[in-house]
Amino acid sequence: LEAFIPFEREISVIAARSADGHVESFDVTENVHRDHILKISRAPADISDALAAQARAVAEKIAHALDYVGVLAVEMFVVAGNGGPHVLVNEIAPRVHNSGHWTLDGASISQFEQHIRAIAGWPLGKPVRHGRVVMTNLIGDDINDYERWLTVPGATVHLYGKGPARPGRKMGHVTQVMPERPKNG
Repeated sequence: LEAFIPFEREISVIAARSADGHVESFDVTENVHRDHILKISRAPADISDALAAQARAVAEKIAHALDYVGVLAVEMFVVAGNGGPHVLVNEIAPRVHNSGHWTLDGASISQFEQHIRAIAGWPLGKPVRHGRVVMTNLIGDDINDYERWLTVPGATVHLYGKGPARPGRKMGHVTQVMPERPKNG
């Protein structure tokens, strides 16, 4: 049995590991769920640079420990601690992952291409985010309103062609790429 973890937010890291042990990670993504289904992923996550580095290091350590080749997602909770927030691993998904779909439009290389490169023995690409990215899943009847997204600047609509919409079924997603916000300082 699992206990409820009081967390500040959920984040995920999409990492790719090649057979020679080289790892490349995408920017840490912040995830928002509705009815226990991923609804929105934002890159970069609204966390400190130090916490983002900790999250990427955890994903890299897992990839190495499993001697994994390919793309894997590591979902984590950001939890409060005496020394400040830290991450706690929630789930490991040894595959491309819904929280990384933003990479299709929002990064220099997608999680899908990165996976193929890893398993084919090709060099991994260096993922560079194109701006702030928000991925919104179209769940169930959300698909019926996909056309409104076609008028949103910077938005790209991806329809999965799954047939009839059902409650809780991911029918597609929308990726919005926006300019970076200036850093405070």
